[in-house]
Amino acid sequence: MQVVFNPELSRDCHDVASQWRSEFVVQVKGEVAHRPAGTENPRLPTGEVEIIARSALTFSKAKTPPFYINEEEEVDESLRLKYRYLDVRRSRLKNNLILRHRVIKFMRDFLDARGFIEVETPILLKSTPEGARDYLVPSRIQPGNFYALPQSPQQLKQLLMVGGMEKYYQIARCFRDEDLRADRQPEFTQLDLEMSFVEEEDILLLMEQMFTQLVKEVTPQFKILSPFPRLSYAESMSRYGSDKPDVRFGLELKDLSDIMAGSEFEVFRSAIEKGGKVRAIAAPGCGSYSRRELDDLTQIARSCGAKGLVTMSINPDVSDTENLTVEQVRSVVSKFLKIEQIRKMVGRLGAKGGDLLLMAAGEPALVDKVLGELRKEMGKRLKLADPDLLAFSFILNFPLFEWNQEEGHWQPTHHPFTAPMPEDIQFLDTAPEKVRARHYDLVCNGFELSSGSLRIYTRELQEKMFRMLGYKQEEIEERFGHMLEAFDYGAPPHGGIAPGIDRFVMLLAREDNIREVIAFPKTQSATDLLMNSPSPATATQLRELHLKIVDEEPKPTIT
Repeated sequence: MQVVFNPELSRDCHDVASQWRSEFVVQVKGEVAHRPAGTENPRLPTGEVEIIARSALTFSKAKTPPFYINEEEEVDESLRLKYRYLDVRRSRLKNNLILRHRVIKFMRDFLDARGFIEVETPILLKSTPEGARDYLVPSRIQPGNFYALPQSPQQLKQLLMVGGMEKYYQIARCFRDEDLRADRQPEFTQLDLEMSFVEEEDILLLMEQMFTQLVKEVTPQFKILSPFPRLSYAESMSRYGSDKPDVRFGLELKDLSDIMAGSEFEVFRSAIEKGGKVRAIAAPGCGSYSRRELDDLTQIARSCGAKGLVTMSINPDVSDTENLTVEQVRSVVSKFLKIEQIRKMVGRLGAKGGDLLLMAAGEPALVDKVLGELRKEMGKRLKLADPDLLAFSFILNFPLFEWNQEEGHWQPTHHPFTAPMPEDIQFLDTAPEKVRARHYDLVCNGFELSSGSLRIYTRELQEKMFRMLGYKQEEIEERFGHMLEAFDYGAPPHGGIAPGIDRFVMLLAREDNIREVIAFPKTQSATDLLMNSPSPATATQLRELHLKIVDEEPKPTIT
């Protein structure tokens, strides 16, 4: 709003306003009037009027800000985080926080209309395994004992089901002491949800309805796929090399193992003979990539654990790939392959003239990981994904266990309270790798938005699960006795899911980092630059908590 200070109308008012600078907090009283003819500003909603000031008051003065507030120019993130209260004044962050508010309000209204009850659960809890490292809180009253901040309210929401709440939710704060990345913070917010007497289908349909209606009401500028595609874990890994695929574009992985079996190329032949695979993707129009660009792709493969990457370029003037010749392809491996193998490979990948084939060989999980990352990279480079599409999909039938190579034992793919498929329980003792979980994920545009499962609800099966994960009976009773005893009093079948609010709002706001949708986030090193935390405790605090800081000294060597 344009304000006019006229010394002829009020000298005092004019003198006060003449001292104002950017970001001063002020008050003006006056009359709304039409702007003089010819001075209207059609670019402003208030461009036809102005305020004729009659009085002015300065509430507080402001120093020159460390960056422009009213201009959306690039500012170093560490500076923005240090002065976060100024960053919030800028329209980008302010609008993101408003969007976050609208998303959470919609979720609450949606679930309230369907009979869900919001229940708060404690922040100070017992440390139990949830898949990540706990944040521990020392107890002053009980020296030597510790609380843990919740990684999720998993056990508490299950206990609410035992208590007969039937339909529970909360906007839950969760804490995980793990390495950070663009879509991860040490503390985050999720919509925590649990229901009794449900099957997978009930939860999947509820989530599809909620997210479909939310997008249409809160961010109608986005398109969505409807109904949400459903993929098994095995299918998702086979087609996309990921359990959180971006299905806005194809570029699917294809298995070439049968074509390359018996190949003269040692890398391919050896991988297949050892039980591995040869798989590939075809990047359209990238056959003219330079050596440097190919080296960049090879470096991505190596960062995933591969020893290298095999590439093959098809000449752009090729129109008939069925009659492809060796001279029409460029690759270090072409001399080791028969032309029939090359033609079959090109045909299976659906490649055309000017395309680039990216091939990896080795242990199946590693090959999928490498090509999954390359698929994402090429999708980004070629801009294959529609930026206005939110491609939700459900991933189902995860394995119940995964093998921890470093520690030499099975661990839960989701968490230890996930129920196995009834028909797979027979394999628990003999072939754990065959057991599928009643576990489902909701993913969107390459991000995992939600993980959920149907839960174990009998003491016998839950104890068996703990034993399979390596817990001794005394440890089971000490760490999970409260949960097992609750099951002794009659637990209904139940299940739930927990969509991550930060990641979802990040997608809706078209941001690349969840820090842009959190009011006061931490840096990549888990540091709060605004309040300079974490910070040392005082000697008094340590004494009250019966704690002592000990620098770990190197162990003496024995000669």
